[in-house]
Amino acid sequence: MIVACPICRKETEWQGNPHRPFCSDRCRMIDLGAWSSEEYRVPSETFPSAEEIGEAE
Repeated sequence: MIVACPICRKETEWQGNPHRPFCSDRCRMIDLGAWSSEEYRVPSETFPSAEEIGEAE
């Protein structure tokens, strides 16, 4: 199966690719860097503020 690398969009083989879903170690490291610099975020529920917590007690 051929897939597009999520970083550079280059077509790459899925089977036997040690970097999948990326085409190379370079693209894999670019993605890791984006996560570590918080360019990507996973949506989550908002947490109560300190004031809201204090009011509940």
